[in-house]
Amino acid sequence: MAINIVWYGHACFRLRERNLAVVTDPYSPEIGFTLSRLSADVVTVSHHMPGHDYVKAVRGKPLIFDGPGEYEVHNVFITAIRTWHKGGKSGGPNTIFHFLFNNISVLHLGDIGEIPSQDALESIGNVDVLLLPVGGKMTLDASSAVEMITFLEPRLVVPMHYHLPGLTIDLDPVDYFLSEVGAGHAEKVEELKVTASSLPSETNVVLLRPKVAVTSKDEQ
Repeated sequence: MAINIVWYGHACFRLRERNLAVVTDPYSPEIGFTLSRLSADVVTVSHHMPGHDYVKAVRGKPLIFDGPGEYEVHNVFITAIRTWHKGGKSGGPNTIFHFLFNNISVLHLGDIGEIPSQDALESIGNVDVLLLPVGGKMTLDASSAVEMITFLEPRLVVPMHYHLPGLTIDLDPVDYFLSEVGAGHAEKVEELKVTASSLPSETNVVLLRPKVAVTSKDEQ
């Protein structure tokens, strides 16, 4: 079984396997991008801000998960854990989502700004694919993102939540992270297809090409 991962910019991904499609953190045109009309069975929301909770952009009648808990949808297990933006509780809550698709696990960190406690890290368990914010400000910066990789030891790391042309939110470019992690020449791919047999033995960084459309001034 394969998991197909497509990045729509910022923290929005579509994770799809044979029986389930998940959209993470759909965004509003306020952030400078207009999200394609996606369909999904599940939408996850890490926190309620325009860059992460524009659920009406997703077609159909998806289940919406926006807080801590344990869920099962079509034999996919989803564990949601409370974390925080930079500054801890004063920075505001953030929910991370751990998806177990049969024998492949994907962890979406949302707008996490601080390394979780040891107990929280241990409760996450194995991570095959890590969707990792690297743009700093209220989220992890390059050095903290590398520290998170060291703790979680994922097989694949997909950077997200960094500066892109047209984005109205101030974030660092991905180059800072790539330099910190020693992956300065990583090539962008359109889509990531993950199977258990394709997972590398050591951590690899994968740059996904964002499928974004810059919002026109009329839409803002």
